[in-house]
Parts: sequence; structure tokens; C-alpha cells
Amino acid sequence: MGKQWMRPLGAVLVASTLLVGGTAWVAPGNYAYAAEVQGVQQNVINVVGKGEIQVKPDIAYLSIGVNSTAETAASAQKANAAKIQKVTNLLKNTWKISENDIQTSQFYVQPNYTYSEKDGQQVKGYTAHHTLTVTYREMDKIGELLDAVSQAGANNIENVRFTVENPENYESQVIEKAVANADVKAGAIAKAVKRQLGAVLSVSQPDANVPVFYASESLMSKATDTAAGTEIETGQVKVSTTLNITYEMK
Repeated sequence: MGKQWMRPLGAVLVASTLLVGGTAWVAPGNYAYAAEVQGVQQNVINVVGKGEIQVKPDIAYLSIGVNSTAETAASAQKANAAKIQKVTNLLKNTWKISENDIQTSQFYVQPNYTYSEKDGQQVKGYTAHHTLTVTYREMDKIGELLDAVSQAGANNIENVRFTVENPENYESQVIEKAVANADVKAGAIAKAVKRQLGAVLSVSQPDANVPVFYASESLMSKATDTAAGTEIETGQVKVSTTLNITYEMK
């Protein structure tokens, strides 16, 4: 008498499915169960839905720096400290910017070198550099502020970065757009293979927290010097997110 197959509940697939020559072989009586499992794995559509909106920024981060050069490191640092103090006082007292919105982002003192065939490389003075990152919320006054700090001694204004202070306010909008985008993609795939789109089986959002903000090249800040002062164009920033969605395919 040949061997009898035992089919304990909960262990059917493990105990009775073998790989023979790279092909799954299923013991008699287990075809329906194996086919069901195989069907669940195959009858799905996985798509990535993308959603984005353009919004006006309401906060800017200004990089304002001061450089000073002197014969000694101490002299360069002392001269620069006086300049940065003047700029800081202007920001706090005249422009009423909170000290919490003014932060040192870079500071260094470095030697300057000259080179000649006769003497080789030699130190010729030192440069002190101090950069402040200033958080500012009045978009229409940024150009005026930059002109003021320049007059106060800031001689290295590196960049202006725009974003929005509360990005979570836009999260629901970009999520809705991402879902709509995924629906269109999944529907097109189902139609192409002559099937019907079923229910959503799972959704995940790869973004760590809230949607990510990007500033494209065409939307970067532009500063224009005019007789009336510096004009800053804030443009718009892009709020975007992606969703990984799995649909049932009927």
C-alpha cells in the first residue's frame, strides 16, 4: 500500500507543497488551496500615486554673512565680531526679529596664502567669516531687509530659501491628488489586461512625516538691484507626496 497523505489543518501548504525541477508540486487534494493562495498573489495591481500642489511661501530663511580680513587672526576676528554685532543689533532692535529666529550657521577664521617661486607659499593675512541664518515671515519686506543689513556691514549674503511654516495644512490636499493619480494608473492597467479594478487592499506613504517641499529652478528666489532697492521674487513652492497603493484585480 502506498503512502497516505496527512493533511492537518493549518499546515497543508507547508507539508504538502514541494519544488520539483523549479516547479511547485502540490499533493492530491490541495489544488484548490494552492490555487487560492496563488490567485491572491497574482490578482493585484501595485501603483505609485503622486500628488502635488503649488503654494505661495510664507516663511524665508536668509543667509547673511560678514567677512573681515586682517594681518592676524585675532585682528580679523575682532573686526568681524564688531560687524556681526552691528548686523545683529539691527535685526533685533530695528527689524524686531526675535533672537530665536537668528542663528549662527557658520563661523571660521582661516589664513590667506600667497605663492612665489622665490619664497614659496606664505601666509598673508587672515579672513574671519560669520554667517547668520535668519528666519523671516514678511515676504514683501525681504528686499528692504537685505538692503539694510548690507548697509550695516553684511558683505556676504549667500541665499534666500522659501517654504511654508505649516506644511501639514496642505497634507490632505496632496494625499487626495495622489490617490486620484493612483486610481487612474490602476484603472488603466486593469483595462489594458481586460480585467476590472477591485477594492484597495493596502496604502502606504513613504514620506517620513509630512509631504516634502521642493523648489524647482524656475521658482528659486531672484534678487534684482534697482534704484529703489533690492526686489525679491518669492515665486511658489511645490508640496508633494507619494502613496504606494495595492488594488484588487477582478
